[in-house]
Amino acid sequence: MTAPTPSRRTAAILFILITALLDVMSMGIIIPVLPHLIETLSGSDAAAGMWNGLFVALWAGMQFICSPLIGSLSDRFGRRPVILISVAGLALDYVLMALAPNLWWLALGRILAGVTSSSFTSTFAYMADITPPEERARGYGLIGAAFSAGFVAGPLLGGVLGEISHRAPFWAAAALSGLAFLYGLFVLPESLSIEKRMAFSWRRANPFGALQLLRSHPELSSLAVGNFLLYFAHHIFSAIFVLYAGDRYGWGAWQVGTLLALIGVLDMAVQGLLVGPIVKRLGDRATMVMGLCFGAIGLGAMGLAPNGLFFVAAMFPNCLWGLAMPTIQSLMTRHVSESEQGQLQGANNSVGAIAGIVSPLFFGAIYSLSVGPKPALPFIGSGFLIAATILAGAALIGWRAGRQFKA
Repeated sequence: MTAPTPSRRTAAILFILITALLDVMSMGIIIPVLPHLIETLSGSDAAAGMWNGLFVALWAGMQFICSPLIGSLSDRFGRRPVILISVAGLALDYVLMALAPNLWWLALGRILAGVTSSSFTSTFAYMADITPPEERARGYGLIGAAFSAGFVAGPLLGGVLGEISHRAPFWAAAALSGLAFLYGLFVLPESLSIEKRMAFSWRRANPFGALQLLRSHPELSSLAVGNFLLYFAHHIFSAIFVLYAGDRYGWGAWQVGTLLALIGVLDMAVQGLLVGPIVKRLGDRATMVMGLCFGAIGLGAMGLAPNGLFFVAAMFPNCLWGLAMPTIQSLMTRHVSESEQGQLQGANNSVGAIAGIVSPLFFGAIYSLSVGPKPALPFIGSGFLIAATILAGAALIGWRAGRQFKA
């Protein structure tokens, strides 16, 4: 297989970005209504809380299990069929959830969503296939920007459609995923040539076997630890941000929703516009460390902010955190062969899934210890300060792990 022409490469990159945007929109669009649908099907607030937590754990658990499998399948059969089958499966999954008559159907839908959305591993591997190493940070930054755009647009659209019906956003999500499938069916070329493919092995395709890849080089394992800490710190927003904003600043749903949208817009700007030029000037390693340091500064400022205005101001240095994710990914891809890129992304996604399970529990416990009449932790912003410390540690690990690179 010959290398794709510039026009086909551009079309492939465009597809990957559009697919990422539509996939994240399809997931974000159900956020405003899924808890209400769970409440309707469960019949009580208490039961809804239990089921909602279970659904989050099911989704993250399937990501942990299936991401290495999806990545290894793409190393064996190519990126295109794996991505297209996953996107089509996601569309059918949203139809199932739109029609779900009870919670067990909805639980099955969340399990299938965790499986099919694991195709993000193939998306990152595809970008590694079609971009030279020195341009991968920019490519991953563009994917991150597409993710951010989807997280901004999805919940906004879901909120509007949710006023019509709690099930309408699920039909819209199915349509978006179906559109991505049809677009890819006619546009997406294969990126992994046959001679570069790797035989499938269950030893590599299971999550624990895939994680062994991250231990194959000292620098790779160190970068994986830094990546885990980045994911871990990031989940403070999903774990306690809404509660913290309400308890400390008296913000309601409108203010919180607006700020989350602003965070998404800032992240989209950083990853889509700044990553490429900054990496070109400073290199992957320095850009990664700078992003982690600014993220630590921003989180620390958020935890110490005496009022809402200072908290909002702290979001601006914090948004430069977006420089770290694509550059960590770029550095890691240099330690594995082209036939192992899918396995690497699967292992990375499993690392993120572990953080997604553990981190909310950790920060939730920290927050519970920092509020109330006699809190064990005397400062309500303790969680943000701990997250800042974690990111600072990730910066140190990243600096040491990437020291072999001149850039």
